[in-house]
Amino acid sequence: MIEGGNLFDGIPADLSEEHFTPLLATTTIRIERIVSRGQATAPDRWCDQPQPEWVVVLAGSAGVQFEGEAAPRTVNKGDYLHIPAHARHRVAWTDADEPTVWLAVHHR
Repeated sequence: MIEGGNLFDGIPADLSEEHFTPLLATTTIRIERIVSRGQATAPDRWCDQPQPEWVVVLAGSAGVQFEGEAAPRTVNKGDYLHIPAHARHRVAWTDADEPTVWLAVHHR
């Protein structure tokens, strides 16, 4: 079955929490749209994922901090990051004035 859509359709008006939309999942890859507005990872929490992740910011902006780095990396529209498995990181901030739309590709 062929499926399609638009990554900017259906963005919720209420973004009091991050919104995750699965787009494709197989045994080796998972692709999802993430929409944030002002959310951040708790200051005392680090994400440590067992699989690599490639993310691109399609709209908005954010700060992504990696353990051992003094300051977050700013990612804007069009910027992408490849996060190796077990690279401890956190989202330090996301744009509070407009939705930040991410496309995340988790792969093996």
